[in-house]
Amino acid sequence: MLDIAEELDRWMRDGRDFAVATVVTVGGSAPRPPGAALAVDTDGTVIGSVSGGCVEGAVYDLCVRALQDGEPVRERFGYSDEDAFAVGLTCGGVIDVLVTPVRAGDPVYAAGLAAAARGEPVALARVARGPAELLGRALLVYPDARHEGSLGARDADGPGESGSGEDVSGGVDTCGLGEADENGRHRPHEGPRAARSHLDRTSVAQARALLDLGRTGSVEISEDGSHCPGGLTLFVESSVPAPRMIVFGAVDFAAALVRAGKFLGYRVTVCDARPVFATRSRFPDADEIVVDWPHRYLQRTATDERTVLCVLTHDAKFDIPLLGEALRLPVAFVGAMGSRRTHEDRNRRLREVGVSERELARLRSPIGLDLGGRTPEETALSIAAEIVALRNGGSGVPLTGSAAPIHRDRDKIVLGVS
Repeated sequence: MLDIAEELDRWMRDGRDFAVATVVTVGGSAPRPPGAALAVDTDGTVIGSVSGGCVEGAVYDLCVRALQDGEPVRERFGYSDEDAFAVGLTCGGVIDVLVTPVRAGDPVYAAGLAAAARGEPVALARVARGPAELLGRALLVYPDARHEGSLGARDADGPGESGSGEDVSGGVDTCGLGEADENGRHRPHEGPRAARSHLDRTSVAQARALLDLGRTGSVEISEDGSHCPGGLTLFVESSVPAPRMIVFGAVDFAAALVRAGKFLGYRVTVCDARPVFATRSRFPDADEIVVDWPHRYLQRTATDERTVLCVLTHDAKFDIPLLGEALRLPVAFVGAMGSRRTHEDRNRRLREVGVSERELARLRSPIGLDLGGRTPEETALSIAAEIVALRNGGSGVPLTGSAAPIHRDRDKIVLGVS
């Protein structure tokens, strides 16, 4: 549901109750990944999607019912060979959907949606499988291990503590033996309240681990809070700041690439040493415009394993010092524009300044897939297509006649430096 956090945050601030359906597991060829969500408010307004249209009507009905009775529900949708008119996925895949009613002002959801809408890192853990009294319960986890909410059952021995602002990053229970002390000895559980504490402690630790990786996924734990797979499945959604795309070279092609990058969800920066070209009027869609020598800016700005670097200057005095820095960074993509003659000359110059063959092999040049395009927009599309293919492990070849999977498991794709 954090993929539609901005809209849901507005609903929450407007005091609107809603129900949200979230894809929690995917099997086979399904159109949307885990975390994809559809929400319905009390007026029947719909935002988001869980299947691209295949089961939206049935999910809408589940959301309306959850708003009426206040009960969360988990439902599976697949493909029925026996009944061509049954509600299911025509692509042949299977998805499990968790539908949760959310009341306006709910502190856990309000805080989580607001943080995600601001682009702040946060993880929302919900019980996606387990006892009926726990299904859909939510815990919000911050990078420093503070959390809000509790997954413990309300009727265990009194109301569950909220845990708001509490750091529970200490030791966790191991396979029902109780929490270990400083000597490694296990203390038995002290009752339902202790079990709630252990469950929250384990859940926070698991959510933080996924948040650190920027991933969304499921975790199997026991109801008593041990790490051993048991009666609970936690679905953890991670919201992390948008990945960066840095476009070096304030050329006409760059303006089209900025628009493509924004469309793909990147936070886009344009950098050029020439102030007459690096202007807001030329790049109104860029999040940031920097006037500096490209290699100097790259040395001082923050990058990570999701960052995309696109070098469009095709001018040796800019390209060589910049690529010498870029190819040594653990970023997702380094691409450079230029003809094949420019590419060969650039590689020679990079070798002369000490760039290794292993580092040089990371350079995507000439940048982009072969789409046969010539205009700035067509060129930007070819560059964006190569970035998407690399990010998702795609081949870049037409799907027609191909036996490769259409949808891949992103968690198995590793980008950047190995």
